[in-house]
Amino acid sequence: MAEGQEVQWIEVTEGQVGQRVDNFLMSRLKGVPRSMVYRIVRKGEVRVNKKRVKADHRLEVGDMVRIPPIRVAPREAVREVSDNLRDLLVGSVLLEGPDWMVMNKPSGLAVHGGSGVKIGLIEALRQVREDLDFLELVHRLDRDTSGCLLLAKSRPALLALNASLKQHQMNKQYLALVGGRWPARRDFVSARLDRYDAGNGERRVRVDAAGKVSRTRFAVRETFAGATLVEAEPITGRTHQIRVHAAHAGHALLGDDKYGTREGTQLSRRLGLGRLFLHAASLTFPEPTSGRPVQIRAPLGPELEAVLARARD
Repeated sequence: MAEGQEVQWIEVTEGQVGQRVDNFLMSRLKGVPRSMVYRIVRKGEVRVNKKRVKADHRLEVGDMVRIPPIRVAPREAVREVSDNLRDLLVGSVLLEGPDWMVMNKPSGLAVHGGSGVKIGLIEALRQVREDLDFLELVHRLDRDTSGCLLLAKSRPALLALNASLKQHQMNKQYLALVGGRWPARRDFVSARLDRYDAGNGERRVRVDAAGKVSRTRFAVRETFAGATLVEAEPITGRTHQIRVHAAHAGHALLGDDKYGTREGTQLSRRLGLGRLFLHAASLTFPEPTSGRPVQIRAPLGPELEAVLARARD
């Protein structure tokens, strides 16, 4: 696969000011894996104003970026977006502003490529939305989690939304189906979380006194025989936080192949649940330009609604 046959010189515009060189390149080199981007930067084939730079170099308006001709072997290339994935992504946009968009991320799609994933949502969306010069994730969702995912379409918007996230001005609410009857009196789970390597390169999280302070608010939405639909609001933003906190409370999420239980697996089968039941149902954030609050809801997918219908029978 040939990506570029001749040297390109691209001038940095105001919307790209402050962007890292590696992210600048990723948004322009369709089908090129991130490892190759780092390689050409390290070798000095990418230049900014004719000077060598590192991957984390921040660009300024008027900078001239040299991009060398690149040839990618088929086995290395980021997968091209299929027609089905293209249609899925186009239909998953919940709301779009001048410099941001919110997707209803499908379950099973990683937010970015890497670790054996040929293409993630961000790489695919950059191929689909060729009208955008800038597109970056504001936050992440686990591969098997569906629902509201916020992206920035400009560097200033990304900085503003990241600041809102750090200042706890962004509210995320999830729906999760857990095993057993969640006690109505238990509305918070506070347990320190620590990340560790499970031994096969897979990241896992466990409750550990030496871990980071973590807190999740839970509220019962509906109770079934053997399961409870809960609303979960992460007060902190740790990896796998809702899943580990729920399991720590004795009510692991159904469909969770990392932290679930044997009983939960059996119940999931009876309910016809073939995925993790965790859905980012709503997202509230200050609009990056005006500061006005924006609230967006993502409806449950039909496969999750069908599970709830079977649980009610």
